[in-house]
Amino acid sequence: MRTVNATGWQLVRERFLRINAHIAGETMICRKEVTMNAVLEKLSKIGIVPVVKIDRAEDAVPLAKALCAGGLPCAEVTFRTDAAAAAIKAMTENFPDMCVGAGTVLNAAQVDAAVEAGAQFIVSPGLNPKTVQYCLDKNVPITPGTSSPSDIEQAIELGLDVVKFFPAEQSGGLAKIKAMAAPYVNMKFMPTGGINAKNLTSYLDFNKIIACGGSWMVPGDLINAGEWDRIEQLTREAVQTMLGFELAHIGINTGSAEEAEKIARRFSFLFGMPVKVGNSSVFAGTEVEVYKTPYLGEHGHIAIRTNYIDRAVNYLTSVLGVEIAEDTAKRDAKGNLKAIYLKEEFGGFALHLVQK
Repeated sequence: MRTVNATGWQLVRERFLRINAHIAGETMICRKEVTMNAVLEKLSKIGIVPVVKIDRAEDAVPLAKALCAGGLPCAEVTFRTDAAAAAIKAMTENFPDMCVGAGTVLNAAQVDAAVEAGAQFIVSPGLNPKTVQYCLDKNVPITPGTSSPSDIEQAIELGLDVVKFFPAEQSGGLAKIKAMAAPYVNMKFMPTGGINAKNLTSYLDFNKIIACGGSWMVPGDLINAGEWDRIEQLTREAVQTMLGFELAHIGINTGSAEEAEKIARRFSFLFGMPVKVGNSSVFAGTEVEVYKTPYLGEHGHIAIRTNYIDRAVNYLTSVLGVEIAEDTAKRDAKGNLKAIYLKEEFGGFALHLVQK
């Protein structure tokens, strides 16, 4: 029979204690992630995080106003200038609903300065375990920079499930993120560096990416020149590029299945649209949907498709003040939102969003 000496028992005991300590630590981290996830969820719904370098604190308020008016009520203010903390303070005091964080944070002193100024999240260019742990101990959301599997494993060891990928394009871009996401199935990314209007949606289409950081809508020369109208325009263009709104189809209300099929076949005869009969409606091509019985809207409905329906809903409600009819939401088997109606009508037509 094999025996275990005192030293062996001591090793077993020490391992047991280490496991318990690890579990306790994981429990503490999970408790902290409740707050962290609330902030990251907000950024995910916005989709784009403007990365801002401010040389003069007095530029913070008009810049924040331009970003909010353009549809991006958030900002990552980088600690690359002496004005960063004052700029964060000005933004958070004047725009309390704006999600403002601090970027290029390198040490605990900068974390303290950012949090004192009102920063809601911290972003760093690399992964410094001491800085990450300091943020976790203070219950401050942090997304440290990563660019390799080793970085990801350090982040996991610290209890993080979202990291920055930086510099994104220079480090391998979307292809590398997908490659790294394969073995680290629970990790999500916020890529920054080289993201622009041309490659934005290719990144956001990957479901392991919660948002993209970028500065193309807030170039430093425009900030220094005080061209707030131009920044607002670029911001609005970035949002529209992301959401990709376009007409999906027109719905027509009728009083019977026979009438619906007759109208659909007329469209088919005139314009060569194939007829597809469904349970509640008849489609002529993909452009015209004819309901067998009246549904929402006096005359029917208009369907607008979008790249990201959750972000579209967030934009319409939080930025434009549009009311959504939550009881009309349609979801897939996984609970993902697929379609939802607005409460208002347009010339007797209801309007609903649909996921592309």
